[in-house]
Amino acid sequence: MASINLRRTENVSGDFYVDTTCIDCDTCRWMTPEIFSREVGMSAVHHQPIDKKQRLAALQALLSCPTASIGTVDKPQDIKEAQSSFPIPVEENVYHCGYHSEKSYGAASYFIQLPEGNILIDSPRFTPPLVKRLEQMGGIRFMYLTHKDDVADHQKFAEHFGCERILHQEEINSGTRDVEIQLSGEDDYELTPELLIITVPGHTKGHTVLLYKNKFLFTGDHLAWSDRLQQLVAFRNFCWYSWDELQKSMPKLTNYSFEWVLPGHGRRYNSDAKAMQQELKKCIEWMKTV
Repeated sequence: MASINLRRTENVSGDFYVDTTCIDCDTCRWMTPEIFSREVGMSAVHHQPIDKKQRLAALQALLSCPTASIGTVDKPQDIKEAQSSFPIPVEENVYHCGYHSEKSYGAASYFIQLPEGNILIDSPRFTPPLVKRLEQMGGIRFMYLTHKDDVADHQKFAEHFGCERILHQEEINSGTRDVEIQLSGEDDYELTPELLIITVPGHTKGHTVLLYKNKFLFTGDHLAWSDRLQQLVAFRNFCWYSWDELQKSMPKLTNYSFEWVLPGHGRRYNSDAKAMQQELKKCIEWMKTV
């Protein structure tokens, strides 16, 4: 729970606030930029909600904060409404799970609802309100994990839903050794005709991304949009395996068509397929300079 006694002085006055336990993960800022901004190395409230829509968005950010660093002065009477709004629709049958986990430094998790069985992409917090909603939406058949950094509460989800987890062998450690489907090599893996797993080593040795319907690319920590640079980027300063390998694997994505980049860390990006390819090539050229 956020503490009013730790309320940051950078917050504007009003009900919502961020306290000093913030880890600067960016979750609230990309989810609700109209309310939250970065001030002196942490998040802060720069504008209080002015209507019901903004208040719901602020509560969604509060619930998604991985360190419970967002609070309200008054007990929110509409918190259950906010809880029931998860997972949040992105487009079509793709959803953002919210409830980010501190174990993955606040990485985003996504959910695809499918008649043949739903897919959870990376792990959010295992929290009762979200678990209940996922049950109502049909449960989980597969839990696809992009890489070892963002597995968070995967074991709890696997035990509760009986889902099969998917992770590359190079990402397996003591905490994931029981993963049911362990990929190997660098070949693509077709989970279904509309779901393709693509190996892209670099950030970690066995990092993969998931392409759905040639439209949605779930990129983990491989590729994201930078608001500061206004372009797609890779994380040079947070590359745990090999920047050279990451530079080699990024051009592989030019062989595929997609309109959405949905990362674990960093900002989302949506454009038509042609513009996306142009942005991807811009990113590849930029990577040579950093």
